[in-house]
Amino acid sequence: MQRILSTQLSAHVGETVRIAGWIHRRRLLKSVAFLILRDAAGLTQIVVSEKAARARLETLPEETTVAVVGTVTVEPSAPGGVEITSPVIEALTDPAEPAPFDLYRPDLRASLPTMLDYAPVALRHPKLAAVHRISAAAVGGFRTALEAMSFVEIHTPKIVGAATESGANVFELDYFGRPAYLAQSPQLYKQMMVGVLERVYEVGPVFRAEPSDTARHLASYTSLDAEMGFVEDHRDVIAACHATVGGMLAGIQASAGASLELLDVTMPALTDDPVVVHFADVLEMISRATGEDVTGEPDLAPAHERWIGEWALREHGSDFVFVEGYPTAHRAFYTHPDPARPGYSRAIDLIFRGLELVSGGQRMHRYADYVRALTARGETDLSAYSGYLDAMRYGMPPHGGFAFGLERFMARLLDVPNVRQVALFPRDLHRLAP
Repeated sequence: MQRILSTQLSAHVGETVRIAGWIHRRRLLKSVAFLILRDAAGLTQIVVSEKAARARLETLPEETTVAVVGTVTVEPSAPGGVEITSPVIEALTDPAEPAPFDLYRPDLRASLPTMLDYAPVALRHPKLAAVHRISAAAVGGFRTALEAMSFVEIHTPKIVGAATESGANVFELDYFGRPAYLAQSPQLYKQMMVGVLERVYEVGPVFRAEPSDTARHLASYTSLDAEMGFVEDHRDVIAACHATVGGMLAGIQASAGASLELLDVTMPALTDDPVVVHFADVLEMISRATGEDVTGEPDLAPAHERWIGEWALREHGSDFVFVEGYPTAHRAFYTHPDPARPGYSRAIDLIFRGLELVSGGQRMHRYADYVRALTARGETDLSAYSGYLDAMRYGMPPHGGFAFGLERFMARLLDVPNVRQVALFPRDLHRLAP
């Protein structure tokens, strides 16, 4: 008999079916027992009234995997409006050991460190599993949106021979007797691939050896990257990023509605057209509103991000706001300067509910500009950039792109205070297991 899932039971009322999953909870009453079985789709109530079946159930603790054959019966108070009666219960494994917490409770009553220590078990809780169903739907929406705009998925190396992008915060490893590093970003490779496929994207891990022990930093996270050629300027990048975020939100609602409902998620507001404000204007608005002169700041502090996020929601009805024109000196070497405003660039950030989510912008595309930019930043030996610079030497169109961390997006979407709550087996300053 073929197994079916809990959500399919209502189509089989009166039939004998086979389901399988984990014992989520047992309620052993005097005259009858109830088995709540959990599978990938949800919960099923099973009524156990026969003595032999009850005796069998009493030997099988919570989290034991079982198969059940029984009759589907209408019961409005049961999950899905049906239950299983006259069951035959088959254990599929040895009785499970007691879990360190009760998974059947509506919320998992354990500290975050305990949940992370026992993640293989904790992630079975329906609410924790729902987080990663939403995350999967977000990635699916990311891919769908970009492919609708003719982007092609690529997979770039995660072991690199030189730490070329973000300074010293890299993980070094022994690569057959010579030094190598875990990639901090696919940035340089995705720019190279613009010269091949014009529009590319990637979903993959990146590694940052930052000694930061905060609620928003991880040593490894999932980066969602895109790069596109033949742009007019960074506004084309903003338009593509805005459409991508819209696609992600649509994908979540289409594929993870039950998980959104379980977690009581308030979906963010996204306007039809992107809300865009210049970096210098942000600082001027904050200075006027607070009476504190911040116009000389080289970047937005967390408090500034919160302020502009609240402004965007209040004035434009959007949980998202693009900030453009960051100072060139405080952006990566490949950032395109703004010819109309010396000292400022065509870099962008997307602020989501008061937190920086996306970084990107237009990149330089002329070889001579790269040589000048790198030497101005003290790079005297450009051999580490040889493959990257070759892409510029042999003809590269004006291009730009964006990237953001999946876990940071999820933390903001679900309004949780710590990014580890939405990371699958997080890696940070202290954690390397499980």
